[in-house]
Amino acid sequence: MIHRRNNYDLGVFNGDIGTIQEIDNEELTLSVSFFPDGRIVAYKRDDITDLDLAYAITIHKSQGSEFEAVIIPVLTQHFKMLFRNLIYTALTRAKRLAVLVGTRKALALSVKNQDTSSRQTALQELLRL
Repeated sequence: MIHRRNNYDLGVFNGDIGTIQEIDNEELTLSVSFFPDGRIVAYKRDDITDLDLAYAITIHKSQGSEFEAVIIPVLTQHFKMLFRNLIYTALTRAKRLAVLVGTRKALALSVKNQDTSSRQTALQELLRL
């Protein structure tokens, strides 16, 4: 499971990943063991909506985390996402094994394609305040 929103009361934050340890169907509660420290968090009915399945997650959601193994799809069908920095970010999520699945052509496009788009932030305006 992946927790999708900061919850300071539970001590769980956006992007925390864990496995369900126990489900109580009568009380509609469950407990999740989070990686890497193994802390157990008890979820009440209303808090469960902040959880999603995490069999596969996006590179964006994985930022700041590491995994033993990652699988990275690299296909020309995803040409709008084929950028060097995205492949780099995906590769740096892997501790031991990274598997690229796709075509050499798509990987070559990714390596050659540097993301030069400007970020849409208000940082410059905020710094002037």
